[in-house]
This record gives sequence, structure tokens and C-alpha cells, in this order.
Amino acid sequence: MRGAAPVGFPTIAEAGRLIAARTLSPVELTRALLARIEAVNPTLHAFVAVTERAALAGARAAERALRAGKTGRLLGMPVAYKDTYETAGVATTACSRILADNIPKRNAAVVDRLAAAGAVMLGKLTTHEFAIGGPAFDLPWPPARNPWNPAHFTGGSSSGAGAAVAAGLTLGALGSDTAGSIRVPAAYCGIVGLKPTAGLVSRRGLIPLAPSLDAAGPMAWTVQDCAILLDAMAGHDPLDPASVAVPRRSYAGGLRRPVKGVRIGVLRSLFEDDAEVTGEMQAMLARAAGLLTTLGCRLEEAKLPPLPDYAAVIRLLICSEAYALHEANLRARAGDFSRVFRVRVMPGALVRAADYIAAQRFRTDLIVATNRLFDKFDLLLNAAAHGAAPLLADIRPEDSFSRPYVAGYANVAGLPSLAMRGGMSLAGLPLGLELTGPAWGEATLLRVAHHLEGALGLLAQRPDMDRMICDASDPRP
Repeated sequence: MRGAAPVGFPTIAEAGRLIAARTLSPVELTRALLARIEAVNPTLHAFVAVTERAALAGARAAERALRAGKTGRLLGMPVAYKDTYETAGVATTACSRILADNIPKRNAAVVDRLAAAGAVMLGKLTTHEFAIGGPAFDLPWPPARNPWNPAHFTGGSSSGAGAAVAAGLTLGALGSDTAGSIRVPAAYCGIVGLKPTAGLVSRRGLIPLAPSLDAAGPMAWTVQDCAILLDAMAGHDPLDPASVAVPRRSYAGGLRRPVKGVRIGVLRSLFEDDAEVTGEMQAMLARAAGLLTTLGCRLEEAKLPPLPDYAAVIRLLICSEAYALHEANLRARAGDFSRVFRVRVMPGALVRAADYIAAQRFRTDLIVATNRLFDKFDLLLNAAAHGAAPLLADIRPEDSFSRPYVAGYANVAGLPSLAMRGGMSLAGLPLGLELTGPAWGEATLLRVAHHLEGALGLLAQRPDMDRMICDASDPRP
């Protein structure tokens, strides 16, 4: 692998054009990424397992398909999966000792969909334990680190996915999002992450955290790549009771359509008052708003119910649903869970049925109030996080209780929401913004994000590979 030809950092769209033109082979691309993983993963800990043999076999199969005349935008594209997606014959641990020996017999539904489209699986990506908690140092799997500065947090729980895409270890990844777990890593790592509308993408074979909030979605370097992945992922799954049958469409095919006249509500009170984001974030959002106006969008201020209301619903639903899922193991094997997991999930033992029902009723009120904004707006603009990625050593188990989730309102309402890099901090870390649309509004959401991405002009700026290879300082507290 060390002798693999350098291929740079192509996007899925770029690699697809090169492969179609026969100037890049899937095997050459896969070997190059495997070599990069070998060099960088000891610092980043983005992958918990690398499926080298299967990846090369898949790349060779893609080459044979190409020679036979088959085409497809994901044919031969190397991707990786958060370690909560079941993968047949490959360990799916959710980074927990509880599932250390779990070898699924079948793939998650979306893993099958990407495989059918010709994607090549590179391996499994680090997650926080069972997709909750945070970075834990008392598990066999070290927490992922941020490629822009390995001493900093990636966000979670799709932590390895954010790090791997940003570092160019994979062209795309699948994450999951219960309260921002795709969008926060996308924001902190400077990539694009999409939480789709509830029911658009099957969750069959995805290890759940809180089933009433969970969503499966794509993560990639560009909006276009996320759209290409979504085209393959979306679709009704009759074996998933939460899947919804909606007309199929090409999300990637509509990205170039103009955005003039798109109405965007700026959630200023949310990110300035409720969340109190940093001054750098506010300046970034102001610049993004100006660019959207230049592109022809119509912006004005919008106001949601208070962010702490959404946060209260999320916290109660997550801890109670997660506790219900893990109660038996928490009673029998509590010491096998990380301390972070125990701190964040065990309060669910104290939630009464009346409290849970009250939270779901209040959630209905919040859904109605949130959807009402889309009578006036096509999209909402918000911060994706409070600021740039904090130091990994500064993250504490109780952090999720200390301030509201900035991105969580989209989970409460089941709406599509996308995070992307909007700028860089003075410390050289990404600053993430968020766009949210109405249910089934992915096409407009992706189209506006694609135009804004072009106007921002940030895609050429990548993390420093040499720093990732050389900086192995231990950030543990």
C-alpha cells in the first residue's frame, strides 16, 4: 500500500468523472486511501476497523463492472460507516464492550443500498459509545481527534466520520443524528453533514439511541457529494416501520438551479441569545447571510420557541429511551460501559411514564410552532454549534446537561437540516453554519447550500496532513 499512486483529495463527483474517463481506477483510488489511513489513523483514531481485503475486492469488482459498461456516480467510490451500522461479517461494536463480539449476519439497509450503487467499503468509523456520551478514555477504542488540530474535539457522536472525511481518509461516510450527531462533527471538522427528514432514509440495521429522534444521513467534503450519497440512500423500505413512501427524485441533479427568491429566516435570537454563540460565529453567520443575499435569496429575521424548550424535550427523550434500550445491561454489566455513557443515560431510570408522555405532548406543540415558520420561509439559517471545536481534554460527561443543543430543534421537529463550513476561526479551526428546511425539503436545502458553498470559496483549504502524522500529543485530561 505504501507504493500506491498519489491521487490527491478528489471529491466523489471529481473521482467519478476521472473514473468514467478511465484516468483513475477504483483500485488505484482505494489503495491510495488505504495508505493514507495507515499513515494518519494512528493519530486521528477515526477508524476502529479497516476492511482492506474487502475494499480491494470491491474496487476490483467496480473495475470489472466499468469494463462491462456499467455506470454510476458511486461506482468504485470508497466510503466508510459509523460503527453503529450493521455490516455483514464485519464487527459492529458501537464502540462498546457490550457489543465487542457482535458480528452481524446482514447489512443495514443503507449499507446495502450503497453497495448496490457500487460503493467500496473501507471500514468502520469511531463513534461515541452507542452514539451518546462523548469522548471516553476508559474504553478500548480511543476517541477520534480533529484533523485541523488533533488536540481538539471532533464533535459527536459521528466523530470518526467527521475526522475521516476532513482528513481525506474516505470520500464519504454515513453517520447518525439524534441531537446533532451528524451536524456537530460536520461543523467542527469543516465538512458537510445532512440529517434528512424523518422517514426519508431507512434506519433498519442502525443501532438505535433514541428511536423517536434518530436519523441516518450522509457526510462528505461537499454538498454535491452529500446529494450524490442521498440519491442512493433515500427510498422507502417496507421492512422499516418508520420509513415513508415518497416520490423518488435526484437531489444531485437539481443543485445548479438558481436560488433567487428563496426565502430564508435568520434565527438570530436563537444563536445570539438562547445559545450565546461566540463572536467569531456571529461574524461568520453575518457574512454567510450577506452572501445569500447576493445570490438572490430574501432574508429576514425569524423566531423559534426558546431553545431550552427543545433541549428539555431532547434530554428527557434521549435519556429515557436510551435507558430503556440498555436497562438490562446497565443492571448486569454497568462497569462495562464508559463513565460518560453512565452519566448521560442512567438518569433515564428516574423518568416516569407521565414525564415521558408529557415530553412527547410538548414535542407536538414545538413541531407545530416550528412548522409554522415554513408558511413564511423556505429555509432557516442558524449556527451549527456554539463556536469552533473545543479542546478534547476540556470535554466533560455533564456537558450535555449544561447548555442547550444548538442543532436539536430539527430532531424534535423531524426536519431536514444541513451543517457546513462557513468560515475559519483565528485559531485555524472550522466554524459551522446550519440550514434547515421543511419536511421533504432536501432539494431546496441542498441547492441553496451548494450555491452558498461556492460563494464562500473554502473547499480548497484542507487540514495539514504533515501535522496529523507528526502530532501525537495525548489530550487526555
